[in-house]
Amino acid sequence: MKATELREKTPDQLRQDLETLKKEAFNLRFQAATGQLESTARKRAVRRDIARVNTILNEKARAAAGAE
Repeated sequence: MKATELREKTPDQLRQDLETLKKEAFNLRFQAATGQLESTARKRAVRRDIARVNTILNEKARAAAGAE
């Protein structure tokens, strides 16, 4: 997921993406704990995607607050 793609989305779409990513992160943690995880790099990528979405949401919130 690229930041430029995320900036084009609405806050509602970003929140939905965030929820999906958090569920995926939970599933990956569960797989790691049970020894079923095949790609450990995916955990890192999902964590970074979550951070990226949160950053864009905060940027949009600050921009909306500044415009008012």
